[in-house]
Amino acid sequence: MAQSSTRPTSRDVAQAAGVSQAAVSLVLGDKWRGRVSEATAQRVREAARDLGYRPNLAARNLRLGRTRTVLLVVPALTTEFFAGVYTGAARVAAENGFGVVLYPSPEGIGPARDPFASAQAALDGVLASSMAADAVTAIRGDQLPLVMLDSDPTGSLGAATVNLDIADGARQVADHLLGLGHRHFLHIAADIPSWTFEVRARALADRLAAVPGTSLRTARTPMTIEGALAAAETALAAPGPRPTAVVCDDDKLAAGVYKALRRRGLRIPDDVSVTGVDDIALAAALDPELTTVRLDAELFGERGMRALLAVLDGRTPQEGDIPVELVLRGSTAPPGAS
Repeated sequence: MAQSSTRPTSRDVAQAAGVSQAAVSLVLGDKWRGRVSEATAQRVREAARDLGYRPNLAARNLRLGRTRTVLLVVPALTTEFFAGVYTGAARVAAENGFGVVLYPSPEGIGPARDPFASAQAALDGVLASSMAADAVTAIRGDQLPLVMLDSDPTGSLGAATVNLDIADGARQVADHLLGLGHRHFLHIAADIPSWTFEVRARALADRLAAVPGTSLRTARTPMTIEGALAAAETALAAPGPRPTAVVCDDDKLAAGVYKALRRRGLRIPDDVSVTGVDDIALAAALDPELTTVRLDAELFGERGMRALLAVLDGRTPQEGDIPVELVLRGSTAPPGAS
């Protein structure tokens, strides 16, 4: 049955199941026992699921109270950054009497299976990272109040979008390296079709192109240390002027670049400067410590959850991107520094 663009109502469910609206209310309110048959209850539940029906939030709040549970969809649990996002989101949720169900999208991108039956009946809203957008549709999260993180605000699936000012982070990196005198750059770019990586690549390229005499090569890689190592080795062996600065899409990729440079007998930062993004614990563990863009993951999660709670309450979420900060450490210096 084709689903209309309007939200299905209890009347639609009643019609599909061949019962009264009162019976639909009893079944979906879990008050049907002794009033309607098991077969009728099953028919109502199936009709509601097929239609993608979810009780009106305002009406349900009056009758039953919210489930006070939201879903946080992230690409993976293996990154320190998304652990921070969860910590911030869960803290704000708890302060407001909500629980958070954490759901990682397999492999970070691509469709995900519904983590539990009829998710929309068990949740009040969804907070989702752009890289996990396909999972949102797969679990019918697009039928729930939705706030997107790290996502293109134009044409977003969500009722609101919360972003870090990642473009400004890329500009801060470019300005720092240009100011040191670098003109030949290598960008180790995450091979993930995501708005956040497209934005930082564009901001970096635009800033460098504004300065005469600069060159920029791009090498794409999976988000692994091994992938960055291989991509950097290939790029460094290519003909043409050797890059004196390598800009990485995250700190883990920078660790792979460190390995590639050392295998070629190049010193950091004497021969080549390296920068990252995130400022996870690894950045300070590398030798020399990594110059990187600090992203406040916990604040990101907090802002995202506050935006979702505002949407649930019919309020306008706070606007404006979250500022990011370039943290200067020992991995950058003027080209040819001794």
